[in-house]
Amino acid sequence: MTEIVFLIEEDPDGGLTARAIGHSIFTQADDMDALKEMVRDAVRCHFPDESSRPKLIRLHSVRDEVIAA
Repeated sequence: MTEIVFLIEEDPDGGLTARAIGHSIFTQADDMDALKEMVRDAVRCHFPDESSRPKLIRLHSVRDEVIAA
């Protein structure tokens, strides 16, 4: 595996959450910079063997917005 994708969403209680697509990895943080570090750490923990660890981490941000018609 060369890449892992995380779905980034705003947490209703504040901050951001990151959930890996296709893997049981979840983390959260107060801001994007902290979340990036938490995601890196979570990937390292989930894939302790460096040879099987994804080389790229892709962050896909989702933001719901409602506007009046």
